[in-house]
Amino acid sequence: MATNASALDSRVFSDAPQGVEKRLWQAVIVTAIQEWLHGPLRSKRQAEEYLFQDQKDFPVVCQSAGMDSERLRAKLNRLLRQNPSLAASADFLNR
Repeated sequence: MATNASALDSRVFSDAPQGVEKRLWQAVIVTAIQEWLHGPLRSKRQAEEYLFQDQKDFPVVCQSAGMDSERLRAKLNRLLRQNPSLAASADFLNR
């Protein structure tokens, strides 16, 4: 009986680190979006730059989170076009 439980444990927990890591990176993206939507102005501007302009870290974080960075940015841009007041600065809308 212990052997079966041990085999089950190894199957269940062998994927656990990857799942935990993926959720961690998803939380990083969610936090950035929350900061962009609801944070103080400085945090909004930093999150906005990260979400819309970063070409180095953002794609890697999205990949680690199991997300397509270009698709996410397209959705965020669509949201921004529908709600221009979400932009942290007027300059951002003129890019």
